[in-house]
Amino acid sequence: MNWYRRENNGKLILSLYIQPGAKNTQFAGLHGDALKISLAAPPIEGKANKALIKFLANCFQVSANQVSIKRGERSRYKLVEIEQATIDPGLLLEGESS
Repeated sequence: MNWYRRENNGKLILSLYIQPGAKNTQFAGLHGDALKISLAAPPIEGKANKALIKFLANCFQVSANQVSIKRGERSRYKLVEIEQATIDPGLLLEGESS
């Protein structure tokens, strides 16, 4: 899978495609080489970015300050870094097929 990688320092890097203003916040499969995430938050005044950080922190069982947007703060395509993530990112899509 090309949408995530683990750095030598243990940090997890995710390539994401974000759909703000959706009905629900959830994983929505793959979008090219990125993981698509639908966010219920609107893309106004950073609300979608804050919701994304909170959602990912919850999914990877880390605190919100361990999740940071490294590239794409004003774009649908984002590069996100997660520190000390112990959850395998490949498992995130397994439950989405039902």
